[in-house]
Amino acid sequence: MCNRISNNIFVLIRQHYSVKALCSANAMENLEELFNLLPKYLEIKDILLKNSEANYIISLALEILKNFIQNVNKTIEEWEESSYLIQALIDKSWETIHTDHFGKVPLYVRQIYSIACYLKIFFLLLENSELQQIEKCSKILDEGLLIGYPQKLYERSDKFVDQLMQIFNEKLNSVEDLKLPIIENKPRLNVSCDIPQLERPSVEIFKLQYFEREQPALLLNTLTEWPALKLWPDLNYILKLAGNRIVPIEIGSNYANEEWSQQLMKLRDFLKRQFSSSTDNSSQKVEYLAQHELFEQIPLLKKDFNIPDYCSLRSSNREVDIKAWLGPKGTVSPLHYDPKHNLLCQVFGSKRIILASPDDSKYLYAHESEFLRNTSQIEVGDIDYQKFPLVAKVKFYYLTLQAGDCLYIPPKWWHYVKSQSPSFSVSFWWK
Repeated sequence: MCNRISNNIFVLIRQHYSVKALCSANAMENLEELFNLLPKYLEIKDILLKNSEANYIISLALEILKNFIQNVNKTIEEWEESSYLIQALIDKSWETIHTDHFGKVPLYVRQIYSIACYLKIFFLLLENSELQQIEKCSKILDEGLLIGYPQKLYERSDKFVDQLMQIFNEKLNSVEDLKLPIIENKPRLNVSCDIPQLERPSVEIFKLQYFEREQPALLLNTLTEWPALKLWPDLNYILKLAGNRIVPIEIGSNYANEEWSQQLMKLRDFLKRQFSSSTDNSSQKVEYLAQHELFEQIPLLKKDFNIPDYCSLRSSNREVDIKAWLGPKGTVSPLHYDPKHNLLCQVFGSKRIILASPDDSKYLYAHESEFLRNTSQIEVGDIDYQKFPLVAKVKFYYLTLQAGDCLYIPPKWWHYVKSQSPSFSVSFWWK
């Protein structure tokens, strides 16, 4: 995978929680449907048994919440204590996640973090649903999705997140005053391509001729059945579904440059700055929603596409990693390689791509640092042959990825990607 450096994206403020008022009977009734979308203990038992403290706190919280929803007599003190314990579990899990390298954190720790965030939100909504409380709940949800591991957490987890987002959008919806453009896909260009290109090949042909040989290929018009091709170019659609969500945004066109950084911001602010016709973009730095698990954070977007059948050619039972790449013209992923099979799918816009074989790795001057050792030091668009003389031995392959197409990039193949227009891509990684 592409090593994109990340900062600690949240610092939680630890506060003692106190109950001001239990919600009214009407509010309780409205939350009953949401409660039914929380996990049942047996659904998450295997996760919780890996941590006895989490097992006790979460099982207690589920029982107390169930009793309140069912009007079983419980004291305020028990309710308050359980909510406080959930917050303590969130704090401790957050510290564990940030103590070591993120990739080395046990998966169950992140899963527990997500579950605890969901339960904390429910406690807060039971207390009240005022605007300030909804803002707080919205932030906790994004923490649970970004830092935790919400993928297939339990059967109804996506529905729970969808329901929360509907509640939050009703209260926080401040997108009506922002009108974004509809990105128009230009007619297909007949451009040169240095790798094989073919029209929607069968899985069998793809497997025999490209996948097994680890040969890059451009698969034309492969996404024609995706609703995303019609829906996502209207940025107002994305704004309405996800404008209030907090997402990690890269600042600067190239993550290998020193001036590059990351910030957490609401998606609406990113869209406004980079795409709104009412904003002067001439002085704006290029920003990029890059390599982000947007579809775990916004499950409603999942229905707009399907995992291509080519991804079924994986040797393990692990899920396919799905990432979103949304940005204006000029975003760059410098020359780098990933360890997995990669199917890069273009929803709107186009990207100029340059490939190089793993056989030429010794001529591509990879960075020495741990974070960038899969990334070349050379600027492919303007190669300094005096500084990097061995690059002259590299054979580069050039192509353009257009809307509706997929590019198959085998493991360890170097690739440089630059958007030629506003662009939305979805990548699928698998082993």
